[in-house]
Amino acid sequence: MTLKKLGQNFLIDKDVAKREIKYCNITKDDVVLEIGPGKGALTTLLAKRARKVIAIEIDERFIDDLKKNLPKNVLLIRADVLKVDFKTLPKFNKIVSNLPYQISSPITFKFLEYDFSQAILIYQKEFADRMVAKAGSKDYSRLSVGIYYKARCEIVETVPKTCFDPQPKVESCIVNLLPRASHPFSVSNENFFFELTRELFNHRRKKIKNILQKTYGIDCEEILDTDKRVEELTPEQIGKLSNILLEIQHK
Repeated sequence: MTLKKLGQNFLIDKDVAKREIKYCNITKDDVVLEIGPGKGALTTLLAKRARKVIAIEIDERFIDDLKKNLPKNVLLIRADVLKVDFKTLPKFNKIVSNLPYQISSPITFKFLEYDFSQAILIYQKEFADRMVAKAGSKDYSRLSVGIYYKARCEIVETVPKTCFDPQPKVESCIVNLLPRASHPFSVSNENFFFELTRELFNHRRKKIKNILQKTYGIDCEEILDTDKRVEELTPEQIGKLSNILLEIQHK
């Protein structure tokens, strides 16, 4: 499998890597997870600050060199991170990674199912913009709603494409992700809430009332204004709609 297929663009700017570590305030009390160490530049810097680093790499071409050159406090695992059960790893409390771009969405939600305190992650700028987008903006999406429900998210820095090898076609961003201690609004059933969110955004050009009628056979216009499109609804309003639909279905 080629590096392009793996979505790997390796950070070559050491100053950016150092700032990642600073943003995450890494100390000797921390056990840090890194995805895609590649040639180990960020890994080595993390190992100098953290108590332990767990580095997961899928590409076998880097494994031998990593084994030879990484400090002893780095646990190197060759695996597809999307198939790894984080509960089988030594417990980590922070995540610092220059993520393979093609797995950005699934790995982010996989992170958010785990109990960690902070993550500093590099994404493509377009993806990062969608993570923090607000209702009514062109970047607002299912991702925006899911991230908002699960975590506090902030873009802390834009990273020029010249900082990577091979050089990507677009700029990247460093994102600070902080899991919420409690959700910003209540939903009756999380699975249904995420299912509804996906359904609405899959048909984002249609009015909500038409989607609800076709997909769920429900007309709840008298209870909630559904003469809008999903991009006009805040995450809280989507959560309220989810609760109303469930209530109607269970009557």
